[in-house]
Amino acid sequence: MIVAAVALGIFGSLIGSFLNVVVYRVPRKLSVVHPPSACPNCGTPIRARDNVPVLSWLALRGRCRDCATPISARYPLVELATGLAFVPVTLVFGPSVLEAGGWAPTVAAVLVLAAYLFFMAVSIALTLIDLDTHTLPNRIVLPTIAVLVVLFTASALLTGDLARLATAALGALILFAFYLVLAIASGGGMGMGDVKLAAAIGLALGWLGWPALIVGSLSAFLVGGVVSLVLLASKRVGRRSGIPFGPWMLIGAWLAILLGDRIWSSYLGLFGVS
Repeated sequence: MIVAAVALGIFGSLIGSFLNVVVYRVPRKLSVVHPPSACPNCGTPIRARDNVPVLSWLALRGRCRDCATPISARYPLVELATGLAFVPVTLVFGPSVLEAGGWAPTVAAVLVLAAYLFFMAVSIALTLIDLDTHTLPNRIVLPTIAVLVVLFTASALLTGDLARLATAALGALILFAFYLVLAIASGGGMGMGDVKLAAAIGLALGWLGWPALIVGSLSAFLVGGVVSLVLLASKRVGRRSGIPFGPWMLIGAWLAILLGDRIWSSYLGLFGVS
């Protein structure tokens, strides 16, 4: 598993390089595949040797090879963060692949691992976009729902675990309805992007069961509330300032995905329930 985690971590850094393109182009409604990446100052296409995650930025000392324009440190940080983020996902869901007996359970476990790696990559992109633009683009959110539905459905059909698929569907429906009510009640304080994202999160959490769904849902408001209080206390924002909620929804979801069982057990332990 360590070897697999390292390999997927390296793969994650490559995905992180693509996420930098997604984060820049999708809010501007540009294609993410054409034209190839180029220096925003001189327009020179980025060479293959200058497109190695993290290492190329270090080798170039954070500047364009042709015009010496500074390249934001955010690019290698996103690449590094994505690579590191893929490691715990692999360590949590990878063992199921190794422990599966027979081709069908093995393929099913691979599909689940792929679903959560995909969701991690999307989470990083959406977090950055929401922080930058206060939007959660349909071009990312809606395909994410579709991809998760396809991967989870295929996994459930291979193993016959339709109950898990039903829980995932219910999780998506419940969170979608809950956030829709919040969006209507808030009078514009919460956008429809958050509502659609809630459906994707509901799928990812519901697949893992009701405890994960509960922990992830509550954690979003806990994390969001703490961050908001810190920003207000530090006067980084005012009481009327808009604070994007998507990042905290995603952080709460990932706390539940990676640590949900421990958090749920600790919560029950407070009440003497094992």
